[in-house]
Amino acid sequence: MSVTICFRISKELKEKIDRMRHINWNEVVEKAIMEEIRGQEILLSRDNERALRAPMLIDLLRRKTPSWNSAEEIRRWREGR
Repeated sequence: MSVTICFRISKELKEKIDRMRHINWNEVVEKAIMEEIRGQEILLSRDNERALRAPMLIDLLRRKTPSWNSAEEIRRWREGR
């Protein structure tokens, strides 16, 4: 089952389409839409993967470093001014 959608194009583009009646424009438009959807789905899946990995990366960055004391480092920089 198919449905009808409507969109606007320029008058010049419509005139060019009308001159090329041998082209199945429904097929062209459907392929273009499918390509765009595939591209967007890939981007979204990458974003989802990043979102799932983000908490793990944050935890790694938050872990304590035994040989470094942030308070002492801040004091050292403040005293050096």
